[in-house]
Amino acid sequence: MSWRPLPTSDGNDSQPERLAHSLDRVVRHLGGSSAGAVGGLFGSWEQIVGERVARHATPSALRDGVLVVAVDDPAWATQLRFLEGEILGRVREVLNLPELARLEVRVRRSTG
Repeated sequence: MSWRPLPTSDGNDSQPERLAHSLDRVVRHLGGSSAGAVGGLFGSWEQIVGERVARHATPSALRDGVLVVAVDDPAWATQLRFLEGEILGRVREVLNLPELARLEVRVRRSTG
């Protein structure tokens, strides 16, 4: 069995495809916005929400216009729900994601 590249989105499968483009296709196939948006969200989270909030809340998914955030305490869940509009506005602004529509907060206590 010989190696063959996967077909590209433009139909030209004679040349290797850029890794970023391949990752973007995988993320979109899984329902995410784009590899750049997901990477930017995780990389810019503290800048978006501030250091204090980032210590207690981390993004866990960005899919179909919904940002899922995990928090370490129910009080932080209440706080993030209160700040939903502001957080979504900052994420839209920083990552250029106009399709982002909702924030979903889940409490995940640490096991350690």
